Amino acid sequence: MLHFISYILIYPVIYLISILPFRILYWVSDFLFFIFFYLVRYRKKLVLHNLEIAFPEKSPEERLRIRKEFYRHFVDLFMEMIKTSAISGEEILRRMKTINEKDFLKFLRENPTTILMTSHHANYEWLLGLNQLLPYPAFAIYKKVENKYFNNYIVKTRGRFNCNLVPTKDIIDLIEKNHINSIPGLYGFASDQSPKRSKIYHHSLFFGQRVPVHTSTEMLAKKYNYPIVILNTKKVGRGFYETSFEVLAEKPRLFPDYEITDLFMEKLEKQIREQPEYYFWTHNRFKYVNRDKN
Repeated sequence: MLHFISYILIYPVIYLISILPFRILYWVSDFLFFIFFYLVRYRKKLVLHNLEIAFPEKSPEERLRIRKEFYRHFVDLFMEMIKTSAISGEEILRRMKTINEKDFLKFLRENPTTILMTSHHANYEWLLGLNQLLPYPAFAIYKKVENKYFNNYIVKTRGRFNCNLVPTKDIIDLIEKNHINSIPGLYGFASDQSPKRSKIYHHSLFFGQRVPVHTSTEMLAKKYNYPIVILNTKKVGRGFYETSFEVLAEKPRLFPDYEITDLFMEKLEKQIREQPEYYFWTHNRFKYVNRDKN
């Protein structure tokens, strides 16, 4: 009952935000940025800690600039996520452009099943809009929200553009079933977060630190020999993004274990260094740093 009450109280606000014109949407975002950055100071210590580890060579003033721009982007992204429930398919493709779209679609047509490794950089939510272009279904892995009403809202919103959301616990069975029945698909994994301590099998170098990384994506790709691709997304203006497709491993079984994961983390770091203010620094990415591994 509490879940239902919280939903009916909050949903009208979400709906009103979703139908706002972009210009007004960003006015609201500017106001919320002031609240988050100057008053609430949401996860300020964690963001500072992450930036100090990632960019020890930068001055405190430069890290402050990155932190401030990150919070501005963080609130923009939150508003854009809400806007996803009302934005048209044409509009989202106008705001999220794929630089090498023809190469991307050609690769997918030649590879009926493909693994996509993504990260929490720029706008990862609007990548779902690209599903309108795909030659076969897309499956995005997500973690269920405890409140079933909000969970249903998220599934409905993210599924607007031909995307099938799959709970984390169900993805292995789904891939196995689709593989047996020769059902094609693009499986998207956000592969930059820290795994649970009980599921740490490998550490990769990330901003000079040995951090635990998710290895299940690589292992699944190797099990079925599905190619792995990545999308490098950049923010080119407020509410506008560009992404480019890159093959990470066309034949994953030819790679030594964990090399693909290491390569993904290497490319992710390069991407972040180009636009550090647009990465999700509120994640505790350096929680289980291992300084003993080489």
